[in-house]
Amino acid sequence: MLLSQRQSHFVSFICNPQRRRRRTSVNRKIGRVRMSGTHTTPPLQLNHFAEIGNKVADAAGEVIRKYFRTKFDIIHKHDLSPVTIADQSAEEAMLSILLHHFPSHAIYGEENGWRCKHNTAEYVWVLDPIDGTKSFITGKPLFGTLIALLQNGTPILGIIDQPVLRERWIGMAGKRTTLNGQEVSTRTCAELSEAYMYTTSPHLFSGDADEAFTRVRNKVKIPLYGCDCYAYALLSSGFVDLVVESGLKPYDFLALIPVIEGAGGVITDWKGDQLRWEASPLSIATSFNVVAAGDKQIHQQALDSLLWK
Repeated sequence: MLLSQRQSHFVSFICNPQRRRRRTSVNRKIGRVRMSGTHTTPPLQLNHFAEIGNKVADAAGEVIRKYFRTKFDIIHKHDLSPVTIADQSAEEAMLSILLHHFPSHAIYGEENGWRCKHNTAEYVWVLDPIDGTKSFITGKPLFGTLIALLQNGTPILGIIDQPVLRERWIGMAGKRTTLNGQEVSTRTCAELSEAYMYTTSPHLFSGDADEAFTRVRNKVKIPLYGCDCYAYALLSSGFVDLVVESGLKPYDFLALIPVIEGAGGVITDWKGDQLRWEASPLSIATSFNVVAAGDKQIHQQALDSLLWK
């Protein structure tokens, strides 16, 4: 059975584990979800995009599971980041489906870059077949497949898929985020001193960014490490409160935006500005500093601590 046909249920806890809140009250408070930017995609068309996005995630997952915890060659790219046959084969499987269903759309993949008949396109799919390749090659199932669909630069669909655990978060413009078909919500956490915070590794920060991150880390209740995109998925399900990272590429974060915002959270750069990237044949995948929070109160407190100019 494909993951897109399965369902599961998450129970969300508030920041203080001794106190709980009903998710129904959260849903009433948030109501209709608002996404960053604007889009004009009709709901039925967006549902169709999500249906194909599920097929893309299914195809990637089949490839990735075949290679997980097996022996394979590891290649290091020019930036010394690792890539494997699983990354490359999964992206090829994803490309095949998208090119078949949407020949007029553009595709930007981490491994293959820009794919389109034209220099511009209204719709652009941004793919990262394995976000967290280091986790993948060391047998840790906390990596993920990221799929984003942009309309004129605005993310309108985001998918975080963990193919080994068979968990899939889907965020869509104007709709609640779901995990395997069940709605999820971020949790309340009004004080940074009560927050559980994730980052992939403290060693990925340097210079001023390291100093800024340290200021936030010293104020949170519990700093945690090592989840790549899975940390943002946990945030959207209400299990952690804050994620702070530096040096992310567009394919690392664009899929996260609809997922987090659709669950009631906030995700911006370190200045509090909207995360946005215009994909084109000449686009360079520049680095961004990202902060995501389940509660807008600690998002602002994190920005105040980062003091990023």
